[in-house]
Amino acid sequence: MKSIWTGLAAAAFALMAGAATAGTLETVKARGQLICGANPGLAGFGLPDDHGAYKGLDVDECRAIAAAIFGDPDKIKYIPINAKDRPTILASGEIDVLIRNTTWTLSRETGGMFFTGINYYDGQGFMVKKKLGVDSALKLDGASICVQQGTTTELNLADYFRAHNMKFEPVVFATDEETVKAYDSGRCDAYTTDASGLYAERLKLAQPDDNIVLPEIISKEPLGPSVRPDDVKWFEIVQWVHYAMLTAEELGVTQGNVDEMLKSPKPDIRRLLGVEGDFGKGLGLGNDWAYRIIKAVGNYGESFERNVGTGSPIKIKRGLNNLWTKGGLQYAPPIR
Repeated sequence: MKSIWTGLAAAAFALMAGAATAGTLETVKARGQLICGANPGLAGFGLPDDHGAYKGLDVDECRAIAAAIFGDPDKIKYIPINAKDRPTILASGEIDVLIRNTTWTLSRETGGMFFTGINYYDGQGFMVKKKLGVDSALKLDGASICVQQGTTTELNLADYFRAHNMKFEPVVFATDEETVKAYDSGRCDAYTTDASGLYAERLKLAQPDDNIVLPEIISKEPLGPSVRPDDVKWFEIVQWVHYAMLTAEELGVTQGNVDEMLKSPKPDIRRLLGVEGDFGKGLGLGNDWAYRIIKAVGNYGESFERNVGTGSPIKIKRGLNNLWTKGGLQYAPPIR
């Protein structure tokens, strides 16, 4: 009986894989561009510049997917998406992939958002004005708190105050921009979102230095890309794009040295860059798929540093987002 079920499972998986080959990847190729669901207003993760070009850590993952497929990171159409609309728009087929600082949760995954991995380990925090005289979230009993609608942030906020037997007044808005503006104008005592978002949004405030981020982190917020559950091959492509960027950082392959690294005698570098092996074939891509990513976008560490790291205006330390070899949680399976 076991062998029968094993055979059926294998057949079902093969059928899914076959369908996927003629699915999202082929649709993207025929269209000539990737359609990526993005955040329209979070500095460091997804934000159009003065010329309308999207930039950020999440945006770089979109660009890396396009580079792997087309060899061109700019063959992308970005669809700006509000938090509450994420599941609906992904399910509708309007976008190919959602990469918009979205927390991986059980209910989201069982509801049809298949997360391919974690490109940023985060946690929820609070920001207050210094003049409030508060140095801990535990001193926010009775406070009014600005929060965005349709997010895990809204749920975590209620859980935290309930767990600590405190009261609060939620002041809820549909978008990031509305929430931050309300806090900045004094409509609420505190603002809560992912810690990364607090540092990014603080830059937009009228007087950034008049605001502080409180020390408490009240939740786990594993952020990452998600796709629809009906295309296993597309899932694998999005998943391994991130792993390729991590692997490149671990092996010391950068945007600047990737051409020289093509001559490396090290087997793991040669497999990564497609000099040896046939690893692109299983993804439906060319064997130089990872080379294309690194040449166009760089490795994960380079992306982190320029978008949200100490070399950026946001100046977030790597912390949990460091490689596993440096005490962090970012870890990629081997390409072999």
